[in-house]
Amino acid sequence: MNIKVKVKKLREDAVLPSYAREGDAGMDLCALDSCVVGAGKRKLIATGISMELPEGYFASIRGKSGLAYKKGICILGGVIEWTYRGDYGVIVLNTGSEDFVVNAGDKVAQVVVAPVATADVVEVEELGESVRGDKRFGSSGGSNI
Repeated sequence: MNIKVKVKKLREDAVLPSYAREGDAGMDLCALDSCVVGAGKRKLIATGISMELPEGYFASIRGKSGLAYKKGICILGGVIEWTYRGDYGVIVLNTGSEDFVVNAGDKVAQVVVAPVATADVVEVEELGESVRGDKRFGSSGGSNI
């Protein structure tokens, strides 16, 4: 399913988001400026783009698995409503032990555009039974947790 998403460069040197491969769920977001995210620190990284999503859609800022695994980079926050028209900033948390150097144009995150599912919340006294029930972390077994 294809939808039209309008993207505006807020600065001439901003990089438009793009899919790395056909069929990918997320488009790469690139840093607008160079910076350093200190070990154990977080930083808001500007992308220099804003987007107009169709009504009924939202954008979600997600991490890149390679940065998470190799550098300990996590993305915080990240749900952007269809009505937002400002800079798509990326909140980066460096969980690694070394400073993370970001160069202008580096891929720092991904943006996933998806339809909104609106839930009708119904308060109940009891929930239905399920195989898992209320079992928590490690409930499926097969790990050292």
